[in-house]
Amino acid sequence: MGLSDKSVMELEDVALKEKKKSKKEQLPWDVVQISRHPNRPILQDYLSRVFDNFIEFHGDRFFSDDKAMIGGFARIGNQKVMLIGHNKGKNTVENIERNFGMAKPDGYRKALRLMKLAERFNVPIVTFIDTPGAFPGLEAEERGQAEAIAKNLTEMASIEVPIVCLVIGEGGSGGALGIGVGDRILMLSNSIYSVISPEGCASILWRDAKFAPDAAAAMNITAKALHHHGVIDEIIKEPGEGAHSDYETTARDVKEAIIKNLKSLSRLSNEELIQKRFEKYSGIGKFSI
Repeated sequence: MGLSDKSVMELEDVALKEKKKSKKEQLPWDVVQISRHPNRPILQDYLSRVFDNFIEFHGDRFFSDDKAMIGGFARIGNQKVMLIGHNKGKNTVENIERNFGMAKPDGYRKALRLMKLAERFNVPIVTFIDTPGAFPGLEAEERGQAEAIAKNLTEMASIEVPIVCLVIGEGGSGGALGIGVGDRILMLSNSIYSVISPEGCASILWRDAKFAPDAAAAMNITAKALHHHGVIDEIIKEPGEGAHSDYETTARDVKEAIIKNLKSLSRLSNEELIQKRFEKYSGIGKFSI
């Protein structure tokens, strides 16, 4: 018995609805791909749209000036801040020069030097996180990569000025954490924040990087999942297909979120700031069975 025209139309309607539904559902691996989109805005794009009067500082006063990490005083709205962030490039030449945003110990020591400078002048700190991870090369290990990141974590926990951290793309491993201890952790909706890349996780657990999509789903690395688990404080919704589709709207929303959080934090005394920061990180990872 064949289907009537009405039944066929009903089935086609259901199929169309399911197709639309599947398009709306964004898998973690889809988010990973968008976070790595070649046209996604980087720190330099936000510098010209969110901040004014940026004055860059150079060098870590130990070894070199790491171009994968930049920082300096800037102004956002009426507020002076110390801006620090991973410095990816827009093309191959820039990415090679900036080491694809993977900082060496020199970059983390420079970041800490600038944070201490901000604390001295009572200026809030804003960090932009966008890195696959800290540079894993031999020279980085020789100069104390792990020690540099660990020291940043320790020092940031007790710095007596507000710290707002924003993940704008990839928030990879210790490379992200090195400038990621803040009073407010914000993420763009198509960014990721993880202890290891999905490919790295898949290579360890399944011994095959092709299982990266499964790893991404299991690791809870998306902004939505991290907000649900209380790891981050706020998600900034991206326009259209992602931040790369509308730089201006993304920059406007980022600016509003940073100003809002800085204003909220400015009401706290130094003692309250440190205490709430301690409580925030002490509470991450709690669960019940």
